[in-house]
Amino acid sequence: MIEFEAGVLDYIKQLGGGRLVERFNSWGAENLFNWSRLSPEERRERRATRGVWWGMPTKNTLDRATASLPGLLYERLDDFGVDFAVLYPTLGLPLPHIDDEELRRALSRAFNTFYADIYREYADRLTPAAIIPMHTPEEALEELDHAVRVLGMKVFMFPSYVRRPIAAIARKCPEAARGAFWLDTYGLDSEHDYDPVWAKCVELKVSPTFHSNGYGWGSRMSPSNFVYNRIGHFAAAGEALCKSLFMGGVTRRFPTLKFAFLECGVGWACNLYADLVGHWEKRNLQSLENYNPANLNRGLLVDLHSRYGGNMVEGRLDQLRNGTGLLEGDRDETDMLDEWAACRIDRAEDIRDLFVSNFYFGCEPDDPITAWAFNTQVNPFGARLRVLFSSDIGHWDVPDMRDVTEEAYELVEKGLITEEDFRDFVFANPTSLYASMNPRFFAGTVVQQEVESAIG
Repeated sequence: MIEFEAGVLDYIKQLGGGRLVERFNSWGAENLFNWSRLSPEERRERRATRGVWWGMPTKNTLDRATASLPGLLYERLDDFGVDFAVLYPTLGLPLPHIDDEELRRALSRAFNTFYADIYREYADRLTPAAIIPMHTPEEALEELDHAVRVLGMKVFMFPSYVRRPIAAIARKCPEAARGAFWLDTYGLDSEHDYDPVWAKCVELKVSPTFHSNGYGWGSRMSPSNFVYNRIGHFAAAGEALCKSLFMGGVTRRFPTLKFAFLECGVGWACNLYADLVGHWEKRNLQSLENYNPANLNRGLLVDLHSRYGGNMVEGRLDQLRNGTGLLEGDRDETDMLDEWAACRIDRAEDIRDLFVSNFYFGCEPDDPITAWAFNTQVNPFGARLRVLFSSDIGHWDVPDMRDVTEEAYELVEKGLITEEDFRDFVFANPTSLYASMNPRFFAGTVVQQEVESAIG
């Protein structure tokens, strides 16, 4: 959706008065348009990341209005070949990343109320996602409860990460702390215990879905080229989170919980899944004995170097005898050998069971890499990753909303996927994501009968 900004401002004002509106506008000017106010020299000096520009359709005025007007979207769904749609925010996307807690929480509440109100009468074919801030488990729990019990919402957009300052740098040089950060991805090495949030999701029968950009960190910091920054940025954020949830044991502790990563494709997920299997095979506790320094036969090592090393090793064999040198590494962390402990992997098949069943991946209809998800000859253990038919309607990457379903079916026409794969992509997987957590998710919608038949 593209929020009708004046309508959102009414809700912000109702919640926090004119002062909250001013703070929202001030935050937007500082964070959404800061790059435009800088000179080319300042952009390079500050490494100001160039974000999206000309991001909304203008030539296709009907589509531009459709993205903002629930009634018009509802009326046009059949033109797109879509029966039921879950809608995610545009203006609301960066809100969970606001550092100011009071502003972050107030705006999340105002936007969620706005979404619930304007889409309520169209609930048989449209449902909006509520924004859930995640700086602390407490604020996530509070907004989850309110969105479900008060607003009646059933889809939730979580940020993929929280930027946190590196404590040592913040202490020594507070001014540099904003640029020196780490990504808290709620699983491995998190600053908080987010298990209460996942438990609440199970209790409320909701699936956490994640959507955050990857601008401004890693390699995506070009001050001049948006395309350079954009390619792969959603995938980078999704991969960091997915890997953290898995290695942090979240899917082991919450085996029924389903997680979705949005607008990021599935290529990175296929690679991650295969990499997890490959790394476990080489770095499980038993296999690690192949690399344990204690197993090295130093006598034989010295003998071989003496016989074959020539002048290079003459007079230098003490290092080999004593086990010193940079390549020897640190051998003292014996209590940290099992890096798979949190997810309790006993065999490679456990990775399949804790990954494939729990994770879903939003894919654009024109992305040919979606076919990789169904390639049972390549994916370990013949896995079929769970891809979701998704489309960025309303933004620049969809010139015409009427083309999205047709573009998705081109995967079949080109022989990249089968009819069965296509059904999983556009129906079975989305159904599974929501209905496996809440069998009543689609009650009262136009697809209720089809969903009930599918899930039995």
